Amino acid sequence: MQVFNVWHGWFVPFFLLCAALAFSNAIHWVLFRVVHRRQESASQPGGFTPGLGLQRHLGKPSRAIFITTCLFLVLPFVPAAQRIQENVREVLALVMVCSMGWFAVGAVYVLQGVLYRRYDINAENNVDARRFRTQFQLLRRIVVAFIIVVTLAACAYTFHDDRLWRAGTGLLASAGLASLILASAAKSTVGNFLAGMQIALTQPIRIDDVVVVNGEWGRVEEINSAYVVIKIWDLRRLIVPLSWFIENSFTNWTRDSSDILGTAFLYLDYSVPVEPLRQKLLEIARSTRQWDGNVCGLQVTDLREHTMELRCLMSARNSSESFDLRCIVREEMMKFVRENYPDAFPTARFVAQAKDTPPVAAM
Repeated sequence: MQVFNVWHGWFVPFFLLCAALAFSNAIHWVLFRVVHRRQESASQPGGFTPGLGLQRHLGKPSRAIFITTCLFLVLPFVPAAQRIQENVREVLALVMVCSMGWFAVGAVYVLQGVLYRRYDINAENNVDARRFRTQFQLLRRIVVAFIIVVTLAACAYTFHDDRLWRAGTGLLASAGLASLILASAAKSTVGNFLAGMQIALTQPIRIDDVVVVNGEWGRVEEINSAYVVIKIWDLRRLIVPLSWFIENSFTNWTRDSSDILGTAFLYLDYSVPVEPLRQKLLEIARSTRQWDGNVCGLQVTDLREHTMELRCLMSARNSSESFDLRCIVREEMMKFVRENYPDAFPTARFVAQAKDTPPVAAM
């Protein structure tokens, strides 16, 4: 009979707990199911995706918040001692604070997804998008770090114990002294962090910039707090410290715009006519999709001992298309010269001299 009374005393709070968990999970499922359907319907051309990244970044923290809230509501009905309820309440408060911090970090990434959708780097002229993404990456890291610090402070605030607060104050003072020691010891780490802030503000490089670093041509794939990842054209990754870009010179092909001029040099004999080659270059450029229609010209840029140098100058929308266009021009121009002026390739000239003619004395 006593066991029945105990079971009867726990039945109501246990029932309320199960009902609260079921209700919170049902609300969570309905809410994110609606978001998922809206996202699928918005995937049609011209649609807007209001739930962009919500399920991925906010699904789990929101579930934790719903469940913790339901446990808070059921806790007063649990027939337990006051001391036990206070301890459980502190644990639930700690879980709620961590869940709220988790949710806030997820909200930052949701905002990032929405803004990245607006500033698309796949556009032809994506200077503004690359500038925004580079700055937002630094801002996102600062905001996430701030949220983590505030969450840890809120977790400490949930414990109402003077001894814990005094210990925390001493720990903060020790941490400040330790940070000064570590900062003096890890100069390169601090230098890279400050260089990252300087790069985000002054922007000598941006995300998706085409750069030449130590003779390697590639695109800036990632800029984090310590180094820059450059994707080389052959799919290798070049890892460069942030401070290197502040202290050294490098080539940035897309600093102001993604448009770029490409060159292809031809070395031919003096006898080749230039005007037909100029007309052929224009014909080749018009037949390709890589040429943007702005610049196309051929000039004699140098005269050497055995050849003359012809420079083919073409414009393209970006560096990748410029590289392809230069290769096409070289191939087609050599084909044209081979078929129409086979004697125009560089040759070595020799002059025959009669036997009875005295040799020319060297000066």
